[in-house]
Amino acid sequence: MHGRNRLRALARVSTLKPLMTPRIGIVTISDRASAGIYEDLGGPAMQQFLSSCITSPFEFVSRLVADDEETISATLIDLVDNEHCCLVVTTGGTGPSPRDVTPEATAKVCQRILPGFGELMRAVSLLVVPTAILSRQIAGSRGTSLIINLPGKPSAIADCLTAVMPAVPFCIDLLGGPRLEIAPSLGAFRPPSA
Repeated sequence: MHGRNRLRALARVSTLKPLMTPRIGIVTISDRASAGIYEDLGGPAMQQFLSSCITSPFEFVSRLVADDEETISATLIDLVDNEHCCLVVTTGGTGPSPRDVTPEATAKVCQRILPGFGELMRAVSLLVVPTAILSRQIAGSRGTSLIINLPGKPSAIADCLTAVMPAVPFCIDLLGGPRLEIAPSLGAFRPPSA
């Protein structure tokens, strides 16, 4: 009986939500890169990492914005609410300088903050550089989407994503988003019933 109820629930969901390829938002936050002063390295680093580890079909939606709290918040809202991204990853703007406002902009649009993501990313980064304690990146949920702030340095992006990716697919499942599969080598965890 439990199996039939689950099938009925899935059928109802499929009639409410059209089937589409899952989308992942990529946001580079940098005054200088958005002004064309230097090349955006963070966005391509996130795309490269995610392309190498996500094994199910998906597509990217990319944005490059300045370090402006209102602009960042509006971009995150657009990627989740209008572009229907199930995962949004940001790079840049997580330090202690006055222009670093990504965590504030993220917190403003999230319905729930998931502190474990930031804690783990800082712990992993601290093994590489002592200034990791200055990083303020956070993660949180908005609707059925997960938003994760990452540092601006490409090598730190890979370190942080390697650490948190095992929890990302199941988190998106719990939020009601589409199912993402990642490479077994990353050790993704889903309970046997999931």
